[in-house]
Amino acid sequence: MTITSLRIHPHDNVEVALADLSKGDWVNRGSERIRLLDDVPAKHKYAIKDVDVDADIIMYGVLVGKAVAPLQKGMLISTSNIHHASGEYRVSRRKTEWIQPDVSNWENRTFLGYHRTDGSVGTKNYWLLIPLVFCENKNVSLIHETLVKELGYQRERSPYGGLVKALKQRYLDGEIDNLTGYSVDDATHGGLQDKLFANVDGIKLLTHTLGCGGTKDDARTLCGLLAGYITHPNVAGATVLSLGCQNAQIPLLEAEIARRDAQFSKPLYLLEQQRVGNESDLLREAISKTFGGLVIANSYTRRPAPLSRLCLGLECGGSDGFSGISANPALGYASDVLVTLGASVVLSEFPELCGVEQELSDRCVDDDTAGRFVHLMQTYQRRAEAVGSGFDSNPSAGNIRDGLITDAIKSAGAAKKGGTSPVVDVLDYPEKVTKPGLTLLCTPGSDIESTTAEVGAGATVVVFTTGLGTPTGNPITPVVKVSTNTRLYEKMEDIIDLDAGTVIRGEESIEEVGERILEHIVQVASGEVIAKAETGGHDDFIPWKRGISL
Repeated sequence: MTITSLRIHPHDNVEVALADLSKGDWVNRGSERIRLLDDVPAKHKYAIKDVDVDADIIMYGVLVGKAVAPLQKGMLISTSNIHHASGEYRVSRRKTEWIQPDVSNWENRTFLGYHRTDGSVGTKNYWLLIPLVFCENKNVSLIHETLVKELGYQRERSPYGGLVKALKQRYLDGEIDNLTGYSVDDATHGGLQDKLFANVDGIKLLTHTLGCGGTKDDARTLCGLLAGYITHPNVAGATVLSLGCQNAQIPLLEAEIARRDAQFSKPLYLLEQQRVGNESDLLREAISKTFGGLVIANSYTRRPAPLSRLCLGLECGGSDGFSGISANPALGYASDVLVTLGASVVLSEFPELCGVEQELSDRCVDDDTAGRFVHLMQTYQRRAEAVGSGFDSNPSAGNIRDGLITDAIKSAGAAKKGGTSPVVDVLDYPEKVTKPGLTLLCTPGSDIESTTAEVGAGATVVVFTTGLGTPTGNPITPVVKVSTNTRLYEKMEDIIDLDAGTVIRGEESIEEVGERILEHIVQVASGEVIAKAETGGHDDFIPWKRGISL
């Protein structure tokens, strides 16, 4: 029998439609039958009980809203009849018992990674070009352009470059009547040239708009984030250009590097334009030093490492009403397997943990850790409210259109990425992950800011679940996309790596999809499979300038 709707938790008074349901349809719930009073699109919810005004709306077993109008059983839940609400939370008793998954298929598995002197293992081997202040963006961009072209990392600027060249030639040849009929398939697609340094995966650029003009805390935070990238296991070395007079000074960056790796030994070249003087001299010195660093970086090769050396970032974006019942819990299962194996896992996006704070606080290993989580959540919420906003403003238009009509509904599903394991640590941005197990990292819900922060904290692979499709990646860490529904996977196959829509169709269990995600993680970490975000050139890097970003 086809299941058309799902009650996620026994205490819920709403169900989610797994397919489009029509007004007048009867839905079977065991011995009970509910007649729908409205059309209920797939991913949206309907009441399975009568609900009075101001009564609680419960989903995933937690408070996700309040009724603003009377709801009858079978009625569509929408922004017109409920509004956001979430439960109060505090540091309470510990609830760290959990059922570890069976890891017998994984405990002897390895991945092929780059072993660093600090004991970490990278899944990539990149060289970084970094401006310490936005004034140097042009210079590092010129260095990047020159090196990637001359060293064999140059891709054609667009896969449609061949098409434009062909159209241009047809125009010059006088064929001007039907230029629109040319096929992209007929165009010449350029790939990577032969690389001079075969073991260096690429030369990556981290341009930004910060470094000066903000507060001293802004400068310190930026240097902390950049230090996270420089010391990252996926990075072999870096060249940093400073102007000289900005707030983000070289000694501040060096101090942040030392905080993360006291024995830091990677090749690192720090150049200050106002000391060197002539811009041409600066660029020549930077290029020469970088070339020498690339020779060193090329000496590193992949070697086997246990899965415990992975650090997995958990991310979602363009979420929909299926996120919390397909891709996210499947990723949560994969997270639990990695935690059981001794790996590190990072869950961020604090505005999207609204409503599940008590559960996560209770899962913290001790009161101090729980207290820090509660403090960071409450501080973030107060700052948002101080500028006339709040976590309830987080859902986007796309989220709402596809069934996530309150922040608490969105958050309860988003938190499923973190599985069920205890929370071993809570970090503020841009701190570094130092413990095996599940870590909570304070970041915005904004996809790219959060992914940027997770990688800065040490994530060597990121898995990004999406229900609507989000074309984003990261310069140094593979970002694997998992669709919550098969329609998206088929429609945007160029940016989506895996499909979790099989859960919705009843073809696979959460655990089976989780195992499939983990197998893909291992292949990507070993360099055997390239994430589609990387093949698409999605090198997004947006630092969080500490303020209200939801």
